[in-house]
Amino acid sequence: MVMGPLLLVFLLGVGLIPPTLAQGYQEFLSKHHDANPRGRDDRYCETMMRRRGLTSPCKDTNTFVHGSSNNIRAICEDTNGEPYGIGLRRSRSAFQVTTCKHKGGSPRPPCQYRATKSYRVIVIACRNGFPVHLDETIFP
Repeated sequence: MVMGPLLLVFLLGVGLIPPTLAQGYQEFLSKHHDANPRGRDDRYCETMMRRRGLTSPCKDTNTFVHGSSNNIRAICEDTNGEPYGIGLRRSRSAFQVTTCKHKGGSPRPPCQYRATKSYRVIVIACRNGFPVHLDETIFP
């Protein structure tokens, strides 16, 4: 049996990122990454929180980081990150972020959020070179 070049690349690539690591990174991106936001207002927060499955129950606070996933991942390396505290990495550059904060009331949907937009340095936890947790954001 002769394998085509694309099949070979796919098979080699599958073994490069262990499933549990890929899951942690994908979960991080799902909760915190939005490369090209639209609006960044209260409606944006309500829509994004619902789309990302963060409204059952209503999550109190969530931050979306805007920019390329490669720039975020580079925080786990010296390219765009530096050690911070115990087991954390701080970005060397600021990112555009939107923080969505639950307005209060019932923790059950429909959830209402207040949006705050800013540029911040972000602090993340990495595992094997991949972001897996957004710890905090800091004004530069």
